[in-house]
Amino acid sequence: MEIFTLLENLEESIENSKKVPFTNKVMIEQDEFLDVIKEIRLKLPEDLKQAKWVREERERILEEAKKEADDVVKEAENRIISMIDEHEITKKAYEQKNQIMEAANENSRQITQGAKEYADNILADLEKRLEKVLKEISQDRKELK
Repeated sequence: MEIFTLLENLEESIENSKKVPFTNKVMIEQDEFLDVIKEIRLKLPEDLKQAKWVREERERILEEAKKEADDVVKEAENRIISMIDEHEITKKAYEQKNQIMEAANENSRQITQGAKEYADNILADLEKRLEKVLKEISQDRKELK
């Protein structure tokens, strides 16, 4: 900004001006100072417009950044909700799998038990018949002697 350059020139002029003896006062060139002040006044509106534009642009960029940040946060929240839902679905699927496995194991145990009982009944019946046949054979042998 040119205004800052002009202000720096004024400062340098003051620092380089002749001092009034025994005081903190300095002697300055009035026309030179008035010319710099007029120049500052002429530049001031242009610089103010530029500063206003810079400020508005900054606010617009900040607003865009805020909107993008809000969008990112919303997307993250949606993904988290989705992941939680997926986790719940997975958890329920595992629970259902465990229930199915338990039911299948129980059915298997019952079928095995039923098969053992059936086989035991058949073998017991066969044993009785064989005993009966053995008795008959034994009696037939006794009769033959």
